[in-house]
Amino acid sequence: MNLKKPPQIKPSIDRLATRPFERNLALTKLGFGAGTQIVAHSVMNIFRGRVERSEADREFYVKQAQVLADELGRLKGSVLKAGQMLSLYGQYFLPDEAVEVLSSLQDDTQPVSWRVVAPVLEKQLGAKRLAELEIDENPLAAASLGQAHRATRKRDGLELVVKVQYPGVADAIDSDIKTLSRLLLMTRLAPKGLDLTPVFTEVREMLHREVDYVSEKKFTEEFAQRLQHDKRFIVPRVLAEYSSERVLTTTFEAGVSARSPQVLKLSGARRNKLGAAFIDLFVTEFFDWHLVQTDPHFGNYRIRIGERADEDRIVLLDFGATRPFPAEFVHHYAEIVCGAIQRDRSRILRGAVGIGLMHADFPASVQQAFAEMCELIVEPFNVANDPATPPELFNAKGEYRWAAGNLPMRVANVAARNALSRYFRVPPREIVFLHRRIAGVFIMLATMGVELNPRERMLSALGIELAR
Repeated sequence: MNLKKPPQIKPSIDRLATRPFERNLALTKLGFGAGTQIVAHSVMNIFRGRVERSEADREFYVKQAQVLADELGRLKGSVLKAGQMLSLYGQYFLPDEAVEVLSSLQDDTQPVSWRVVAPVLEKQLGAKRLAELEIDENPLAAASLGQAHRATRKRDGLELVVKVQYPGVADAIDSDIKTLSRLLLMTRLAPKGLDLTPVFTEVREMLHREVDYVSEKKFTEEFAQRLQHDKRFIVPRVLAEYSSERVLTTTFEAGVSARSPQVLKLSGARRNKLGAAFIDLFVTEFFDWHLVQTDPHFGNYRIRIGERADEDRIVLLDFGATRPFPAEFVHHYAEIVCGAIQRDRSRILRGAVGIGLMHADFPASVQQAFAEMCELIVEPFNVANDPATPPELFNAKGEYRWAAGNLPMRVANVAARNALSRYFRVPPREIVFLHRRIAGVFIMLATMGVELNPRERMLSALGIELAR
């Protein structure tokens, strides 16, 4: 669950549509409305010129996506979270305008009023246990599936965060996904003939994982155990006595956003050290543990600034999107990374075929374009004098300047220039959420203005020796 402060200008929601019939009716009405708009748009296009038609199509997609996003935001729950996830998958098959609007769902959610969530807390924890806590009725953070409240344990003043799931969310997932898949077709946002079954299967499974607070409790405790001796990281402690299937209570861990002025004013050396920790954490999760927290939202990471550089800490929050990766998948993905770093395109393609990202019968031009894109993605791990890397992206010490690279945009341009989207309409299910996390790490380092070359760490993880 993405935890972020709700916009102050937005009022809280006093009532949630929780019954499947009620939610389906709202989405079906939206679909019929979209159908009417589609007919009108198609008729008007008959009388438009080519340029005018292209602009009209763009405006139409924006309008359709905005209507969809607004309704998803009102309904909250799994259908809103599914909309957020579609913005990730959508880059492969939805119009750019629709992806842009759906992406706004990541940062635009209203809190739910206390009178809606209070009964959930009492039912899950019991009145006696709940009475042990002093809970702030104004949410600390709000998201699509639930929200978090600050609390204090009365007997000792221990500061806590109580994460409570919205009522009816878990029960509505299957119905919501089925309705949303139909709605996506009715709004004509998805291409005709494209089988979205794998997309919605993955979204459904991810949603069931994210509403499973028992599983999230287990992952939180597992990460805490694995990182207990690494002083760079802090994982909140779970309080099992105040947790249940729909409530998860942890210690409150202070920190500021990685985008805060306090962090950005730190010396370059301190920011670089934090950046190295972010890289190391991801590499360890994926290559060593095969267990990745796949949601890189900025709200899931806080920086606790110490008096000295060696006292700076990264607070890790929210493990609901944690997912294991099969060893075979990790092996093949490592082949892609190794091949990209070594400029061994046959190795890149072998790894891509192994995970189902590439097919051996793809045209040679597509295979080469894909390899070129992979080599670009690993640019931060190149040596400083690598001829394929613009020299201005490295500082005098040979460290990669993450904020100067604009790497995600350049990768997207390579994909678009080579029409790769025609061949990668819906990638393997593991890829989307893994790449979400990788992109999140890259964006985190760019935001903090990190200058760092993590080549040695990556080579160590891959178990390869290259000339430095």
